[in-house]
Amino acid sequence: MSSETSPHKPRVAVVFGGRSSEHAISVLTAGAVLRAIDRDRYDVLPIGITTDGRWALTADDPERMAITDRQLPTVAALAESTEGGVVLPVDPTNREVVYSEPGSVPKALGEVDVVFPVLHGPYGEDGTLQGLLELSGVPYVGSGVLASAVGQDKDYMKRVFTSFGLPVGPYEVIRPREWEKDPAAARRKIVDFAGEHGWPLFVKPARAGSSMGITKVDDLGGLDEAIEEARRHDPKILVESLLRGREIECGVLEFEDGPRASVPAEIPPVTAHDFYDFEAKYIDSADGIVPAPLTAEQTAKVQELAVAAFEAASCEGLVRADFFLQDNGEFVINEINTLPGFTPISMYPRMWQESGVSYPELIDRLLQAALQRSTGLR
Repeated sequence: MSSETSPHKPRVAVVFGGRSSEHAISVLTAGAVLRAIDRDRYDVLPIGITTDGRWALTADDPERMAITDRQLPTVAALAESTEGGVVLPVDPTNREVVYSEPGSVPKALGEVDVVFPVLHGPYGEDGTLQGLLELSGVPYVGSGVLASAVGQDKDYMKRVFTSFGLPVGPYEVIRPREWEKDPAAARRKIVDFAGEHGWPLFVKPARAGSSMGITKVDDLGGLDEAIEEARRHDPKILVESLLRGREIECGVLEFEDGPRASVPAEIPPVTAHDFYDFEAKYIDSADGIVPAPLTAEQTAKVQELAVAAFEAASCEGLVRADFFLQDNGEFVINEINTLPGFTPISMYPRMWQESGVSYPELIDRLLQAALQRSTGLR
């Protein structure tokens, strides 16, 4: 092993923050992960990425990575310097992490054995960071480049699921070139979709998470504002019809014998919000029901679909799969998250806790799987 201070323990770089609109959620997740990592088994190096992309050395202080008085945390507030930067060499023969500040001699921070990326959204969860780590030859927790990219782009995610025979709901995609070339035609495309499937619609960024940029549109009058809000997060937008039914989630975790599904959870109707949006998830703390009150047959079916989605997208490590149980009794898969939240109220660790895998055990299992998995083609 390679840590200078603790040569017998693997060194884990927990990378968090990032340039996406989910920056604060990533910081919350990092705080929870840092609390859970067994310090007797691992050395830990927290590395935060600011909203402008600077890799910063941060304090190992989970208590500061929390919502305080409804204010979300940031890497900038945790960084030890406003200018210093952390560099991970893109060289598979060298895992030495270096920290430098303007006018100062670079400081070696030691080698890293494994990276635990807890970044959500673009520039972290979408395969970009995974590609950097592949080039560096550093093992990391979670899915590889392809699965991460598929899991981030809801358009291609649904195409992959459809090709594997998994049930998805009606949707339409407006790509950047369509909007730039003829906004009126793109808008008509959405209106035609509403004519076929009815109002309300959900207009959302195709490549964002944590319910960022999503608007429930009840009629034509709210459409333009919803499109503008979605495009503020992503020039590619997704339009989905309302699926009436219950929101069910299921965790998937990779074990030695392959992926297994957790007990499912249910997201109950949120009375203070139109849908399970960002405020409901992270500010007002909507309570999920774990395990979900389903029949044995329904539980088995959603677990089967969750593992099938994991395999269809070639995922590794972990996934949270989100479904709708429609009024007709059929499940429809909404999306997967290849790096789901690990905040104290997050559903993924809660589902595994109920399935007999404690939070520290969950973190340890993910790290051990990453340490045993090579980078490159596999």
